[in-house]
Amino acid sequence: QVQLVESGGGLVQVGGSLRLSCAASGRTFTFSTVAMGWFRQAPGNEREFVGGINWSGKITDYAESVKGRFTISRDNAKSTMYLQMNGLKPEDAAVYYCAGRDYSNLSSRAGSFTSWGQGTRVTVSS
Repeated sequence: QVQLVESGGGLVQVGGSLRLSCAASGRTFTFSTVAMGWFRQAPGNEREFVGGINWSGKITDYAESVKGRFTISRDNAKSTMYLQMNGLKPEDAAVYYCAGRDYSNLSSRAGSFTSWGQGTRVTVSS
């Protein structure tokens, strides 16, 4: 069974930065071979794609709303993915989830991810 555990959420002021982490574990899960992604869900909204990264970390994709402000990276040796968030805006406030696919190529569709973390809350104060 795959376990994904997010950390790093919290309260930050507008314009501030946070770095989220997603630690993966599981006997049958080979982190270094699968694509990963970040999603977020604000109250009353559907879960939305934030960004994704392929197995090697060389290919990333981002939602238009976060391009230029957020950066996804991964350390396969540590089975950990990161989301560096800069220039945070009030509309970035949400619960952020990391997710893993069964394939090496990235995707922006939530339905294509089979493993999910429990989420970490990001609050942006103005």
